[in-house]
Amino acid sequence: MIGPMRERVVAACDGASKGNPGPAGWAWVVSDDTGAPVRWEAGALGRATNNVAELTALERLLTATDPDVPLEVRMDSQYAMKAVTTWLPAWKRNGWRTAAGKPVANQELVVRIDELLQGRSVDFRHVPAHQADGDPLNDFADRAASQAASAQQAAGSALGSPEPPPSPVAPASSRRRAGTGTARRRGGGTSSRTIKAKFPGRCVCGRSYAAGEPIARNDQGWGHPECRTAATGQPAGRMAD
Repeated sequence: MIGPMRERVVAACDGASKGNPGPAGWAWVVSDDTGAPVRWEAGALGRATNNVAELTALERLLTATDPDVPLEVRMDSQYAMKAVTTWLPAWKRNGWRTAAGKPVANQELVVRIDELLQGRSVDFRHVPAHQADGDPLNDFADRAASQAASAQQAAGSALGSPEPPPSPVAPASSRRRAGTGTARRRGGGTSSRTIKAKFPGRCVCGRSYAAGEPIARNDQGWGHPECRTAATGQPAGRMAD
């Protein structure tokens, strides 16, 4: 017997925008049979939104993988996933208009993804963003997209690029070994104090926050005050409105 092809390819993709809109990048990563990253690619988009970056990451992943092999796609973007799994059929029926009658945003990318999905088996799986014990593939894609957005340069396994560094959204010291599941109440790990964000960023919940919004520290950096309890398992204390 001829050896079987891989029964399923497991991959992740993500996009990043430093400012939304701002310098943006996309990335995808494919795992080997053990779940470790084996092939990846990242690229720059110039100035773009998070939504464009996330859709582009999915489009590039679908283009780079064999359509004859079932694919599992792990994403932390609710928008990109719902766009192609929930909203797309209605958009097509409505002539690429939303329920409100407005043109579908990023239609060119959505149409291209729809074409790439035809006739192939793709299972979309939503995973939480920026979790200490979260999905390693999604974390890899997130870091690669963030690096591409910041550097505005292509990277990937085919180029011999090193593994992308920790995202600048969270300090490396807090991301490196945050997977114990134990929130650090002392020594700078977490705090109930809120401050106003100096720069835009992305919370552990996956939603972005803008410069000037109240944020609170958790084991993985900074995010919405209301998300600190969920991220750390500790009381959030007083939070700013």
